[in-house]
Amino acid sequence: MEHMVRRKPVTLTVPEDVILAARNLELNASQAAEAGIRQAIREEMARRWLSDNEAAIASYNAEIERRGVAIPPLWAKS
Repeated sequence: MEHMVRRKPVTLTVPEDVILAARNLELNASQAAEAGIRQAIREEMARRWLSDNEAAIASYNAEIERRGVAIPPLWAKS
């Protein structure tokens, strides 16, 4: 059973050609807008996570570069 989430009506301003194309293709503009917003959220969260963890990732990569991995992958040549 799908979890019901409370929906919030909003007003969006969209270029006319975009909304006309969506209507011509019989797309649900609300669903398309929601999908686009969700994608933008995912991308921004990933960007912020990488930014917040940039120093730690660089430090970890430098350490691996210096001493190598603990268990080399089977496909790596010795």
